[in-house]
Amino acid sequence: MSEHSTTSPSFSEACRFWFKLGCISFGGPAGQIAIMHQELVEQRRWISERRFLHALNYCMVLPGPEAQQLATYLGWLLHGTPGGIVAGSLFVLPSLLLIIILSWVYLAFGNLPIIAGILYGIKPAVAAIVIHASYKIGTRTLKNSSLYGIAAIAFIALFAFQVGFPFIILGAAVLGLLGGRWIPQHFCGSHASANTNPSPAHQRRAVIDDDSPRAQHTLFHWSGLSRVILTGLFLWALPLCSLWIAFGWQHSLTQMAWFFTKTALLTFGGAYAVLPYVMQEAVDYYRWLTPTQMMDGLALGESTPGPLIMVLSFVGFVTAYVQQLFGPEQLFLAGSFAAILVTWFTFLPSFIFILAGGPLIESSQGKLQVEAPLNAITAAVVGVVLNLAIFFTYHIVWPHGFNAQIDTLAGLMTACAVIALFHFKAKIQWTLILFAGLGLSFQLL
Repeated sequence: MSEHSTTSPSFSEACRFWFKLGCISFGGPAGQIAIMHQELVEQRRWISERRFLHALNYCMVLPGPEAQQLATYLGWLLHGTPGGIVAGSLFVLPSLLLIIILSWVYLAFGNLPIIAGILYGIKPAVAAIVIHASYKIGTRTLKNSSLYGIAAIAFIALFAFQVGFPFIILGAAVLGLLGGRWIPQHFCGSHASANTNPSPAHQRRAVIDDDSPRAQHTLFHWSGLSRVILTGLFLWALPLCSLWIAFGWQHSLTQMAWFFTKTALLTFGGAYAVLPYVMQEAVDYYRWLTPTQMMDGLALGESTPGPLIMVLSFVGFVTAYVQQLFGPEQLFLAGSFAAILVTWFTFLPSFIFILAGGPLIESSQGKLQVEAPLNAITAAVVGVVLNLAIFFTYHIVWPHGFNAQIDTLAGLMTACAVIALFHFKAKIQWTLILFAGLGLSFQLL
């Protein structure tokens, strides 16, 4: 590796990047992680490949949106707690603003053809992005037969037997622990996740490199852990108790705060794993919205940057808007308040997990008993992402099932998007814009 190093980014420079990321992070968690890897590891060299994957492994284990947690973790590594809070917040805020606007347009003006056309073009591009991401993550992490085997087992368990994501993660961790004891050379960080063929960009030292000394804020202290947990509990309890006192426990706003707190702690496996649970509770039990509205919310979530779990903010907006919680004259205000409320309770646990657990994870570098299960989990996630790519492609090309007619145009657009990403190395954001325009053109024609 060359001794030429990269200049450490200033806080303002990092803030500009995190805002840009929040505006272009389309493609779900796989696409968002791919964007962060391309920008931070390959181009800017703010963090090395191994340190990036070490952070990613931890975020994969946590409940909640892993891409947002990864942004928070990397922001924290660079600039401490303020950096983590800014990175995680800017990853979400552009999406929240768009969800509020699109939710209001959806409820006030109905399902506009222009939106349908844009979504028709975006979905094939999203499928191609996930396919591309599964390939890139696989080539970075699957460095030996043991990790390939774990990825294959995870894919088969999910695709053929519908095994729950938490069980896949738990099984991978157990295999990693056993493998670390029996064949440690397959599961240690230097062999399991090292970049054996570095690009010219990788020959520059990163700001946070493999052997960089740990910054003061990444050192573990019991006082720091206690401070983060107590602050997080206060920020959770204060608004919840305020809603309880102001409206009562059975009010929709109070119930949303409590329900989405539970959801945030159960979202192992990302948005697609938790959406069936949310649909069952929000539609069937609470009756906050209809099944059609829930599916439309998912489509809006796919069309905006940021975590797909932002569809939960759509649920909050629709509930408060339809129920006229602030009166018939304040529909937009009620919807916006509920969307912000849901976002707060959905993402607050993620910040606590990262700021509290980050120092512990940083201290685990080079420790095989920790790295082996984390590397095995990352291998399993490759199989999970591949399953997601197949799921996306299937529902786009055969939207009404294998027994129904194939959507030839959608299949052709998916193939073209795959070629653009793999062969022409097209950037993700430009691919999305291009195919959104194609979908709108087909709709107008």
